[in-house]
Amino acid sequence: MADNTPADDVDVTKDWQATQGQEAAAKRLRIFAVLSWMVAIGGEIAGIVLLKRHTFDDGNLPLLIGLLVGIAIFAIAGSLMWKAANKHDPARKSDKVKFFVQNQLGAIIALIAFLPLIVLIFMDKDMDPKNKKIAGGVGVVLAVVATMMGVSFDPPSVEQYTEDMNSCAAQIKANQPTTACSPEVAAQAKDIAEDSATVVEASGQDVVYWIAPENGAKRSATPHVFHLCKDVSPLRGKVVNSGSVTKAYAENANRITKQIPMEQRQCGFASATTNENAAAPAG
Repeated sequence: MADNTPADDVDVTKDWQATQGQEAAAKRLRIFAVLSWMVAIGGEIAGIVLLKRHTFDDGNLPLLIGLLVGIAIFAIAGSLMWKAANKHDPARKSDKVKFFVQNQLGAIIALIAFLPLIVLIFMDKDMDPKNKKIAGGVGVVLAVVATMMGVSFDPPSVEQYTEDMNSCAAQIKANQPTTACSPEVAAQAKDIAEDSATVVEASGQDVVYWIAPENGAKRSATPHVFHLCKDVSPLRGKVVNSGSVTKAYAENANRITKQIPMEQRQCGFASATTNENAAAPAG
């Protein structure tokens, strides 16, 4: 019989959340991005100090252009790493201020790293006019390039990843080509779909049980295992939540029990092997 259930009923999670691996990768990339931006701004400060000391009044144009190029390189490098981090751990589009700042921070930093220095170059009355024009022009071009490289024209969002994961899950469960499975959601979607199928096969329903998040939190700080029923040994004496594998993953219970046969017996679910042996005629 064909499955006519709407795609909305086979989603992986109502609210996509980054895995611990994705959060760690994003944190690492953001640290390196900030360090790169600090170097860029440090280059700008060095340029301003040298301007104030009249280092470029009668020459040293290559040094000034070198500083501008260095600022651009580190500003762009920081922006690329920041964008990569946002793919691992995006902001919510519904939080408009955070979404804008997080996704356009590279462009903002590029402007900060260039504008004061460029303004001072054009305002410097002691610098050779020809050198001023060359350095200022190079600075403007590099500032535009660095700023454009920092702009996120189609930034990812939690809402987008949730939609992608829902579509990905539906395709996996229907054995269709996984055209909706982006790298950021595919692995998690596949894991949840496979675990859901395993649970249904073992218990006949997509309902699992896991240790509730600590102190009423929405998501556990550490990963937990989910089980076939609340009466299994690991859950005795614990505060337990229940729901679909989808809900379990959302609360960071993202590991299926390795003791399925034992839990089938403890929970009163007959395994497929038991059913086959019971149905087999006596030899």
